[in-house]
Amino acid sequence: MVAFTKYLHDRIKVKGKTGNLGDDVKIDNTSESSVEVVAKAPFSKRYLKYLTKRFLKGQSLRDYIRVIASNTQKNAYELKYFNVHNEEEEENEA
Repeated sequence: MVAFTKYLHDRIKVKGKTGNLGDDVKIDNTSESSVEVVAKAPFSKRYLKYLTKRFLKGQSLRDYIRVIASNTQKNAYELKYFNVHNEEEEENEA
């Protein structure tokens, strides 16, 4: 999660410049398995999803993990694993 937090810190644009977070955007590791991004300035939820997908692709994880909207929180995303084992079993049975 530290690498993802650093990636977000380096890539998020504030006022058209990357790495210029200042007091407008704060990125925290709230626990071992979650990252919290708090923005005072207007911040698109879709932009955070875009950056997350780019990070996963750079780490070669995009084929195994997907980014979906959270059912419990309105302003949150969750990362879920694809169920790869069931797909492989279906291919073997056919």
